[in-house]
Amino acid sequence: MATPPLASTGLASGLDVNAIVDKLMAVERRPLAALQAQQAQFKSKLSAYGVLKSALAALQGTVRGLTTGAFTAKAASLSDTSLGTVAAGSAAVAGTHAIEVATLAQAHRVASAGFTTEADAIGSGTLTFSFGTWSGGTFTPNASAATGVVTIAAGQSSLAGVRDAVNAAKVGVTASIVDDGSAAGKRLVFTSSSGAAMSLKVGVTDDDGNALDASGLSQLAYDPAAPAGTGRNLTQTVAAQNATLTIDGIAISKPTNVIADAIAGVTVTLSKTNVGAPATITVSADTKASVSAVEAFIKSYNELQSLVGNLTKYDPTAQKGSVLTGDATVRTIQSRLRSLAGGSVTKIATAGSEIATLSQIGIKSAVDGTLTLDSAKLTSLLASDAPGVQRLFSALATSSDALVAYSGSSAKTQTGDYAITVSQLATRGSLAGSATAGLTISAGVNDTLTAIIDGVSTTVTLAAGTYANADSLAAELAGRINGATSIRNAGSSVAVTATGGTLTITSNRFGSASNVSFSGDAADTLVGAGATATAGVDVAGTIGGVAATGSGKTLTAAIDTPADGLKVVVEGGLLGSRGSVQFTRGIGAMFDSLLQGYVENDGVVDAKAEGVQASVTSLDKRKIQLEARLELIEAAYRRQYVALDATIAQMSTTSQYLTQQLANLPKPYSGD
Repeated sequence: MATPPLASTGLASGLDVNAIVDKLMAVERRPLAALQAQQAQFKSKLSAYGVLKSALAALQGTVRGLTTGAFTAKAASLSDTSLGTVAAGSAAVAGTHAIEVATLAQAHRVASAGFTTEADAIGSGTLTFSFGTWSGGTFTPNASAATGVVTIAAGQSSLAGVRDAVNAAKVGVTASIVDDGSAAGKRLVFTSSSGAAMSLKVGVTDDDGNALDASGLSQLAYDPAAPAGTGRNLTQTVAAQNATLTIDGIAISKPTNVIADAIAGVTVTLSKTNVGAPATITVSADTKASVSAVEAFIKSYNELQSLVGNLTKYDPTAQKGSVLTGDATVRTIQSRLRSLAGGSVTKIATAGSEIATLSQIGIKSAVDGTLTLDSAKLTSLLASDAPGVQRLFSALATSSDALVAYSGSSAKTQTGDYAITVSQLATRGSLAGSATAGLTISAGVNDTLTAIIDGVSTTVTLAAGTYANADSLAAELAGRINGATSIRNAGSSVAVTATGGTLTITSNRFGSASNVSFSGDAADTLVGAGATATAGVDVAGTIGGVAATGSGKTLTAAIDTPADGLKVVVEGGLLGSRGSVQFTRGIGAMFDSLLQGYVENDGVVDAKAEGVQASVTSLDKRKIQLEARLELIEAAYRRQYVALDATIAQMSTTSQYLTQQLANLPKPYSGD
């Protein structure tokens, strides 16, 4: 008799092998089901930690809103809204200002002669854009505006090609094509930045060999001091102009219509003039923004409390806990946050405010740990003691010296009054010429200069020619260096001054990283062979009686001291004692520091999640091993019961045979 297949259904014997094996395997799979249930619990914990971390991060976001300007916010308005717009920053001072605008700032625009199509050929060569002021036919370069050089290749020689090449070069000039509607009305227009000192001068090096005619790339030359057709081929369409206005009767001239430095902390964007009809700027404390920031904090705090409650609650009726019931980390987080909300800040006697707790500004804690706000009380305090409310939340410092400004702190900086002394002021690196600068620059002879500014090297080529005076040469030199890509990308720049014809080049960076050096064939012409280079030095001094670290103009308090990480910027002044900085770590700053430890990568919550993930991974391995073992057990059961099925079937066959044989035996007394 053949061996039945392992998948036998027991038809031969009447034995239901599949049902028997399934029931046996159901018992064998109980450990796997328990493991899967345990793994599901761990995954639920992982999800819960993720939700908890998100809620903590949301709370930290609202806390940072409280500590970064919520209580110094200002609102500003213009009595004549058509005059423009006004915005106020935290540095603005409440008050009113009269404003009258005489002229709006304009960008210089020059246009070419007309062309028939954008594909019309102009020419190839080099365009040099210089910026400055035209007066009586004399061009005075703007030392703070970098000269831009654009190469026009043969494949870019069309009207559209020149436009695209200039725009791609990003040299401070916008090129566009304007069509006046006539048959040959397509004109190339160059536009500079706005302001009287941003008038354009366009020099040309023409590949046709003649830069002073009216053909080839020379068609784009613009030198108002030159005769038409021989260096002056563009036409001025809009003159460069500053915005001129008066604020509180003081005459002001600015290169743009965005006036950001006339009134401290206030930015006015002009859109029209109002001669004879002065408008009023009103600046006031933005208490609504302050109250809204506190409300956002309370909302986020309460949402976190509700979330923690749901994640950790226990149902005594069902005798069942939530996913994080009993979790020590979550309980600790909740406890610490509640402790901070009910705590107080250390007051400094000289601060002049009695505010030290959240309850004093109208924030109360309910029985369930949530917070409520008395908005009227907070609004009243913001009107009477806004600095005190700000100090309650922020890591805040005030300096007794106007030239010593607080700029930062660490999580370890303690509340205190820290004395500041300065033993050395920060200086800038410079290069002082040893001889009067030569005013004649010749191409290929003394026009190439390699400058190292703050450790960054660049090579520039000065425009050839004889300069009217050392000031003009200084402006050309500053424009070339400051316009160099490597210098701009490094955030460096220089100021070039001329005294008695001798140039001095000074880095605009302070500190030991500040330096200037020259080499190349133009160096001796500009500063002489014996030029003196002087490196900058960092500020030096003490904070809280302990030597601080200087970097540029910034002093940073030594670690492991009460002032640990306190930073101040020393802008100048005398050496010696410079008063003190009073530092207060507010409740908001404490919240921020605590929350950072929970939400940062590899922080407390991540560590818990990683531990749970490790358990999930371990269970995955055990699950794979158990499933493999169950496959072997099931195969063994099936072999066993298939064999039993075959045996029973064989025995049944034998039984039937014997029954038949017995039936055929002679029966006693049958009469046969």
